[in-house]
Amino acid sequence: MAGCSRGSSLPTWMTAAASRVDLTGGAVSPSHQGSSSPSTSSSSGPAPAAAADLELGMFERALSAAGAAFVSAIIVNPLDVAKTRLQAQAAGVLYHHPPQMAALGPDAILSDFKCSPSCTRGLILGEPVCPPDCFQYKGTLDVFLKVVRQEGFSRLWRGTNAGLALAVPTVGIYLPCYDIFRNWIEDFTRSNAPGLTPYAPLVAGSVARSLACIACSPIELARTRMQAYKEFRPGVKPPGMWKTLVGVLSPLASSSQTVQNYRVLWTGVGAQLARDVPFSGICWSTLEPIRRKLLGLVGEEGNAASVLGANFAAGFVAGSLAAGATCPLDVAKTRRQIEKDTEKAMRMTTRQTLTEIWRSGGMKGLFTGVGPRVARAGPSVGIVVSFYEVVKYALHQRQAS
Repeated sequence: MAGCSRGSSLPTWMTAAASRVDLTGGAVSPSHQGSSSPSTSSSSGPAPAAAADLELGMFERALSAAGAAFVSAIIVNPLDVAKTRLQAQAAGVLYHHPPQMAALGPDAILSDFKCSPSCTRGLILGEPVCPPDCFQYKGTLDVFLKVVRQEGFSRLWRGTNAGLALAVPTVGIYLPCYDIFRNWIEDFTRSNAPGLTPYAPLVAGSVARSLACIACSPIELARTRMQAYKEFRPGVKPPGMWKTLVGVLSPLASSSQTVQNYRVLWTGVGAQLARDVPFSGICWSTLEPIRRKLLGLVGEEGNAASVLGANFAAGFVAGSLAAGATCPLDVAKTRRQIEKDTEKAMRMTTRQTLTEIWRSGGMKGLFTGVGPRVARAGPSVGIVVSFYEVVKYALHQRQAS
């Protein structure tokens, strides 16, 4: 059996689950590599890998996960901007400013309407201006080119502060909780229901992701709005994360139902959970078998570079598959969070939103932005998982020495 033959070659620093689980459905202890019997496995005592993994406390796990999230959030932010702009445009957000175009007068700064080279310019008051279609996005690369030309290179990192504020606590909750829940579930199923052990990553990932989503949903709301809208007034800095959240609450400021008002900060949390829980389940149930096989090939002689490579490759494949499969739910989440009518936003449901998207755009509408979403998720998951595991590896090496 594949799990049995690899049992003795897995690195001892590796997470407990990876060294104990036989991917064919049984549970295997490294100290009994020739046996696939659940009863033998359960009576063999704690595996060395389990002991090594348990030496890392919640703080060490959270620190390594937060560091991974910090790096990932900066690198992939332009793809997140492209995905959000494409989805917001499909929902009806305009990226030109008709009232400003109509109000052009002698003092208008027409050079602020920065056309793409391929645009057919019109003339107003003898000056060239762009037609509205010059501000419509046709794909990921087109978003990059037009954002850089019309708003500046730095706008590709719009929402990075919210992304960092989101990524650090989200992943700092998510990965450590996933590690702990998975170990608990596998310990339980190894003794009581070995056939269920392979499903531990799916369950643990789903529960951990739910906790992280609910805790950090207001920051996700702010980031989505920051990336979806652009500032039309020249020289005016777009609102940051806190001003964006205040702007969400301001229409309800006159209402006396304070507790009910703050519910609006969790607008779209249902769609976010509907997206992220399946994403996490698909991602981890795909990632774990791949990285166990790769790390089984590396064995004890593996160094930090081989650990990073194995985890990045597994994370890249798993993240890409999960992102593609859950794209319709991501489109629904974006549409709910960019809705500026507060009452409508609070009445909307994920099912209604998906139905509306299907009626207006069909399958193409449901998969709007799938390119940048997949291109973002693959490297992001790869970076987070590989960085997290390498830091755990380094901490274990330091403790061992």
